[in-house]
Formats: sequence, structure tokens, C-alpha cells
Amino acid sequence: MPDSEYRDVRSLDLFAPLAEETFTSLMRGAYVQNFPAQIELIHEGDPSDFLHIVISGSVDLFSSWNGRDTSLSTVRPNSTFILAATIKDAPYLMSARTLEKSRIALIPSRDVRATFDVDGGFARAIVTELAQSYRSVVKAQKDLKLRTSLERLANYLLGQQRHAGGGAVFELEFEKRRLASVLGMTPENLSRAFRGLQPYGVIVTGTRVTIDSQPDLERFAAPDPLIDDPST
Repeated sequence: MPDSEYRDVRSLDLFAPLAEETFTSLMRGAYVQNFPAQIELIHEGDPSDFLHIVISGSVDLFSSWNGRDTSLSTVRPNSTFILAATIKDAPYLMSARTLEKSRIALIPSRDVRATFDVDGGFARAIVTELAQSYRSVVKAQKDLKLRTSLERLANYLLGQQRHAGGGAVFELEFEKRRLASVLGMTPENLSRAFRGLQPYGVIVTGTRVTIDSQPDLERFAAPDPLIDDPST
């Protein structure tokens, strides 16, 4: 693994408690690989052989059932996935595919578990990361079950606006079919939802969004930090 990428992995909060010797031992069996876009990295139901770390690019976590599939989340640098399966030595509950050309570090799961067993600081860091992941799942469930599709889209757009710098005009993060899947909607329902937000000042042209009336959209969306703030 090149020194720059070694340092990128080392800088993750997950590995911060490890002594340098312990981290070096953990990374002894790790390697980095380049993947083109739309390559399936793991398949749900398979054994969790590796902990994956996205160094560059982005990865879609998704699931399929009975001929349907849905996108669950997007992983960007520098983040791990799927930590719970690695620690539990259990099958993956999700599949993962690259959304673009991506560089991924892979650490053997058995080495992660062995370090977890002997290093208390590392174990606490893993528990902290898993707790944050759990809270993210709770927020996603609240968003899905407490809000209408129109309210979910409104809050998603406000979040994307903040992520893009807060301007009135910004680009959608995903193409619309994938966005519909992320929000638990069909593409047809997403199109209707965009039209439904027009009275609140939302104008969509292709992937470009313009918010003409920020107060109107915020009043309708009623964002809640216990759902929408990633830091809580």
C-alpha cells in the first residue's frame, strides 16, 4: 500500500487508538485495488471476508429482493463498509457496487476481529462507529415512516443544498432513478413529488435545482435535527 494511502487509512477515527506497531500488524494482510464504475464489490449473503475502506471514488450500498432492488446509502472517502458483518463474522446484509472509478483498501476480517479481541481502544472505536451507524439507521427509519414522499424530498433537497454550499442553485447528487430509490419512491412518484414542490419555490431542470423561496420550502419541510442532522 502506498504511503499516502496508508496514512489516509491510519487517519480514520476507527484506527486512531491503535499503537503504530499494532496498526502495522493489522495492515500486513491488507491491499489496495482499483475498480471501474458499476463493479459489484460484495454480494449480500456472502461471508464477510474483508473490511472495505473507500480511498477514492464512491460506493453504492444496495439490496435486492424478489426482482426489486433499492439503494440504501452511499459511501465516500475515507470511510469503511460493512463493519458490523466483519465484527460479527456474519454474511453481508447488503451488496456494494462502485458508482465511479474507485480505489478500495481491503483488510482481512479475521485480522480486524483478532485486533478487536486484544486491543481495548480499538474495540471502543469500533463500538462508537457502530453506534453512529445505528443512529443513522434510526434517522432513516424516522424519515421514511414519519414523512410523506413530498416531505422526504423537501428535506433531502435542503440537505443537498447545505452540502453544495448553501446557494439557491445546485446540482442533484444522483441521477433521478437512483435518487428515487434512495428516498423509497418510484421514479414516477419522484417526478410527481418534484412537481408538488413547485408551490414552495422548487424549480428542477434536468439535474439542476433552484430554490426560489427558501422560507416557504423550510416551513413545509420542517427539518428536525433528530432526523436530519448527521452530527447528532
